[in-house]
Amino acid sequence: MTDQRNLIIAIALSIAILLGFQYFYEKPRVDQQKQIAAQQAARTEQTVPVPAAGLPGVPGAPPSASAEVAKDRAVLVAEQIAAGSRVKIDTPSLHGSVNLVGGRIDDLTLATYHETPDPKSPEIVLLSPAGTPAAYYAEFGWLPQGAGVAAPTATTQWKADSDVLTPAKPLTLTWDNGQGLVFERKIALDPDFMFTVTQSVRNTGAAPVSLLPYSLVSRSGTPQTSGYYILHEGPLGVFNGSLTEEKYDDVRKAGTISKETTGGWIGITDKYWLVSLVPDPNEKVTARFVHSEVANTSRYQTDTMGAPVEVAPGATVENTARLFAGAKQVKLLDSYSEKLNIKNFDLAIDFGWFYFLTKPFFYALDFLGRVIGNFGIAILVLTVCVKAIFFPLANKSYQAMSKMKALQPKMQELREKFADDQPRMNQELMALYKREKVSPVSGCLPIVIQIPVFFSLYKVLFVTIEMRHAPFFGWIHDLSSPDPTNLFTLFGLIPWSPPTMLHLGLWPLIMGVTMWAQQKMNPAPPDPVQQKVFQFLPIVFTFMLAGFPAGLVIYWAWNNSLSVLQQWTIMKRMGVKA
Repeated sequence: MTDQRNLIIAIALSIAILLGFQYFYEKPRVDQQKQIAAQQAARTEQTVPVPAAGLPGVPGAPPSASAEVAKDRAVLVAEQIAAGSRVKIDTPSLHGSVNLVGGRIDDLTLATYHETPDPKSPEIVLLSPAGTPAAYYAEFGWLPQGAGVAAPTATTQWKADSDVLTPAKPLTLTWDNGQGLVFERKIALDPDFMFTVTQSVRNTGAAPVSLLPYSLVSRSGTPQTSGYYILHEGPLGVFNGSLTEEKYDDVRKAGTISKETTGGWIGITDKYWLVSLVPDPNEKVTARFVHSEVANTSRYQTDTMGAPVEVAPGATVENTARLFAGAKQVKLLDSYSEKLNIKNFDLAIDFGWFYFLTKPFFYALDFLGRVIGNFGIAILVLTVCVKAIFFPLANKSYQAMSKMKALQPKMQELREKFADDQPRMNQELMALYKREKVSPVSGCLPIVIQIPVFFSLYKVLFVTIEMRHAPFFGWIHDLSSPDPTNLFTLFGLIPWSPPTMLHLGLWPLIMGVTMWAQQKMNPAPPDPVQQKVFQFLPIVFTFMLAGFPAGLVIYWAWNNSLSVLQQWTIMKRMGVKA
C-alpha cells in the first residue's frame, strides 16, 4: 500500500513538473509571439523624438504628432530608392542603404546569414526604416543649445557625394542650414560590421554656436526573445569597464536609465545579433536606455550624448562615433576591442559567470570545427577532451558510487528491519558506512568540481553563432534548432500537428535513454518517494529538452553515454553488478 502511495505521489510530482514547464515557460513564450505578431500587424510609426529630450539642462522637442501607416520594408525601401533618396550599401558582409532623408542608417541585411539553412533563403534583416513593422535604425546628429539655430532632423534632406557606400568608398553627406552652419557627415564602413561616422560643423556666420553631439539606436516593438534564463537579450552596455544588462521590462518600468561613462559602448542585443553605439574611447558621454509609448507600441532607445562644443566663427568642430551592426562573432568583437580600444566588447556575447572557462572553450570548439569541418563532430570531440581532463576526478566519483551501489542490498535489509524505528535505522546505516569505509557524499565532491566546467561548455554551445544553421548528420540540418522529427507523428508518417508539449524528436529520446541508463548505474536514493521521483526524471527531462536546440541535446546524450561507459568500466573492474 505504501509503495502504491509513493508511486502515485511520484507520478503526480512528475506531471506537475511537466505542466509547470508548459504553463510557466512554453505558454508565455507562445503568447508573447502572438502578441508581437498582432502588434506588427497593426503597428504605426512616428518620427522619433529628439534624443536629448528629458536630459537635465537640455531642452528637448516633443515627438511629432504625425503618423503613417506601416508599410512592408522592401516596398518602402524600393519606393525611396526609386525616388533617389537612398544610397546603396554593398559590402561582403552587409547589404542595404542609407536614407538621405534624416541621414539614418536604417536598412541593413546580413549578406552571409540567412533565415534558414538554405543559402537561397532571404538574408537576415537587421535594420528597418521608420514606417515599417519593427522599425530599427541608427541616427547621428547635433542638438543646438539655445533657440533659433537650425540643426539636422529626421526630415532633413542631405546631399550625397556618391550613390554607393563600400569599404573602399566612404560616403559624405552635407547640409547647409542657411544660417551660416554647414553640417557634414562622413560614413565609412569596413568589410565586416563596423561603421565609423565622423560629423563636422563649419561656422561661416558671425556668431559662435554651441552644439551637443548625439547618437541613438531606436527599436519599435518588444522583440521576440528566446525566453531562456541563461541568455540575455535586450538593452546592454559597458560603462567605465563594467557590464550592465537591462531587461525590456525593466526599461519599460523605469522609463529612462542613465549612465555616465568614458568610452565603452551601449546597444541592443539579440541572441546572435548586436546593434551598438561606440563613442570615442576617450570621450565622456551620457548613455541612456529609454522607453516610450508611441501609437500603442513600445519603443526602446539607446543613446549617447557628448559634452557641448562651441563652434566659433570661421571654425570647424568634429566628432567621431561608431556603430556596430551585425553578427556577434567572438573573434571579430575581440579584434575590434583591441584595435579600436573598445572595453569588454566581447561581453555582448552572454558567456555568463564562468567567462574564464567559456571563452577558452569557444576557441577550442571553433578550432576543432574548422579542422574537422563539421561543428557537430567538433562538439563530440571537445566533450571527449573535457572528459579526458577530468577522468581522474570522475573515476573517484564513480568508484564511490560503485561502492554505494554494492551496499544497496545490505542497506535495503536495514531499512526493512528497522522500518518502524527511523533513528535506529540511521544509526545502523552510519555504522555500515563506517565498517565498509564508504561515505555517502564521497562521490559528490568530484561532481561538484566538474559542474562549472560542463555548464560552461553547455553555455558555449547555447550562445555561439557558429552552431547556427550548422548541419550534423541525417535529419539534423541545423544544430541551433530543435530536432524536427516527432514520435507522436510516427516521425512524419501521420499528417498531424501535435501541441508543443507533445513534440518529441528522436535525439531527445536518445538523450532520455542515456539519462535513464546513467541513473540505473547510480545508487538509488535512500528515501522510497525520492526513488520513485527519480525514476520519472528521465521522462520529464526528455520532454523538457525536446524544444532545446538539437546541438545541445546531442551534447547531453553524448556526455551521458561517455559517463555510462566510464562508470560501467569501473563497476565491472570492482566486481559490482552493472
